[in-house]
Amino acid sequence: MEKYDLCVIGGGPAGYAAAMRAIDFGKKVLLVEKSKLGGYGIYDGALASKTMWELSNKAKTVKDEIGQDKRLDLPFSKVKEIIDEALFERKFQLSCHLRIIHAETSLINYEKGTASFVSDKEILITKEDGNSFQIHAENTIIASGSRPRTLPDIKVDEDVILTSDGILHLDEFPKSMVILGAGVIGCEFATMFSNFGQTKVYLIDKADRILPFEDKDVADLVATNLEENGVVIHRGAQLIRMDHLGNEVEYEIENPDGSREVIRVEKAMLSIGRVPNIEDLKLENANVQMSKRGVHIGDEDTRTNVPNIYAVGDVSGHLALVNVGEREARHAVVKMFGDFPVKPIHYENISTIMFLNPEVAAVGLNEQKAEELGIPIRVSKVDYSTIARAIAMRKTNGFFKIIVSDDEEMKVLGMRAIGEHASSAIQSVSLLMYMNKGIDELAHMIHPHPSIVEGVQECVRMLLGKSVYKSSIFKDKLKCYRRTVAGEKLPLHVLRAKEQDVDNQDDLKKIAQINKSNIR
Repeated sequence: MEKYDLCVIGGGPAGYAAAMRAIDFGKKVLLVEKSKLGGYGIYDGALASKTMWELSNKAKTVKDEIGQDKRLDLPFSKVKEIIDEALFERKFQLSCHLRIIHAETSLINYEKGTASFVSDKEILITKEDGNSFQIHAENTIIASGSRPRTLPDIKVDEDVILTSDGILHLDEFPKSMVILGAGVIGCEFATMFSNFGQTKVYLIDKADRILPFEDKDVADLVATNLEENGVVIHRGAQLIRMDHLGNEVEYEIENPDGSREVIRVEKAMLSIGRVPNIEDLKLENANVQMSKRGVHIGDEDTRTNVPNIYAVGDVSGHLALVNVGEREARHAVVKMFGDFPVKPIHYENISTIMFLNPEVAAVGLNEQKAEELGIPIRVSKVDYSTIARAIAMRKTNGFFKIIVSDDEEMKVLGMRAIGEHASSAIQSVSLLMYMNKGIDELAHMIHPHPSIVEGVQECVRMLLGKSVYKSSIFKDKLKCYRRTVAGEKLPLHVLRAKEQDVDNQDDLKKIAQINKSNIR
């Protein structure tokens, strides 16, 4: 029986990252993947869908230039061809890298097969041809990923009724499609298919608005843009049935007012979450405890109740994102083999991107969550229409919103960016949050001009009472306010006024009195 320092179960983004980090410590590693190296980070997931999103944005730009009423006949076969090229490039990188590392160090072995526990340190590897062998691993990382969740009364054939596993394998653009679920994935695919302009898209949203975990202003802007792109959003709708009719799908919904609608479409997509791939692992043989999230995480982050077994990525029960899975995986390896203290992972300040129209980037708290937690905050919001670069790009649809603590330190608690370059613009604020800093550093930096990030700087300047444009003047484009625990909004353009912004001592006394009564 061959012995390893670490066995990694799953060759997706998290598993691959874990294996490579273990090599840094000079450990002998076995990486096991039952299907495709790269997992959902490449196939039917992040890279594939985001390549399609980029193409759809280009298609929409062309369509907007030639006129919304004109048809852009881009065949789906061409879209698939470009996606396949991107997938091959990434797959080639990973596989070549793995082979060269194996040849140069002999520290890592790769097996294609299914892994299951025999005990906490013995793992059975079953190959595709049915042959199997057993290995001994001092430590194990479970990174077996997840799959789309389905419903028992809806037959998914990945041809007419699909999940994200099948939606990118269509032969042509459907003339019509319904998407069940208005979370991030559902809204992303609604965005992509509506951008191409060849599919009538319906979106079933059981909540009263899409993206219910996000602030209303973010969700409303995304919804408005989807509807302007021709998407029909069934808000607050309850799905009564979804029937497979051969080459079509018929679905019935009940609206909030009790009325019902029956609609037929060519395709349907379920986007109702994901479930962890844990059934084949035989976790009971290793005494790994379970929870509703999947593999139970113990008192120490990423570690299960069994000290030498860790769970990362989608099976950890935290955010099912590539960057989170990779971070957890590297963290778990350092906990195993590092001889130095390791700070726990903080999930509160993770940056995320939603590939919508326009793109949305987020980090930390939003207003909705702050109110739910009873945290008083100060908020500044800058519309893209006041940012020179956005004006130059003719892309003024969007805004920046920064949320800080309601005190003199004004530490950054969160940010939402929606618009062009949102994912890039959020990074400086993410760094401030990681360093537990206030906003002064960002306010005093000299940013490149013209750039989108200048809008971020104006956000923090407004909070400090130093902005170029005053929120009291451009009330429809600039907002700066304090939100109390009760949810009440109080304008800050007076409360945060500085001595240089007033003309006489009477005004100063009034401002001091307002600060004393309303801020503290």
